[in-house]
Amino acid sequence: MFGDLMGMMGKLKETQQKVEDTKKRLDTVFVDEQSADGLLKVTLSANRKIKSIAIDDSLLEDKEQLEDYLVLTLNKAIEKATSINEAELAAVAKEGMPNIPGMDGMFS
Repeated sequence: MFGDLMGMMGKLKETQQKVEDTKKRLDTVFVDEQSADGLLKVTLSANRKIKSIAIDDSLLEDKEQLEDYLVLTLNKAIEKATSINEAELAAVAKEGMPNIPGMDGMFS
């Protein structure tokens, strides 16, 4: 009984390390998004940190339009980055979960 518990604890610790390693790796996975007309381009890491923003000069003439472009484009990029982040972390967590009867359908 205690051997199983120790084995499970070891597996959980190993999974925790894999999750941390995955989070670090996601800092190097980038999502590029741009406005429909290509006037605004943003790059985010899969951990949802903004890496770059490129703004066409024509957008600098209209503050309200630029704000709208930023909101729309950043939200699309954040959505994509979140999807990648959640999928990667869920895969690592699911892989490391101990086989507990009745819990096999929780993470699918």
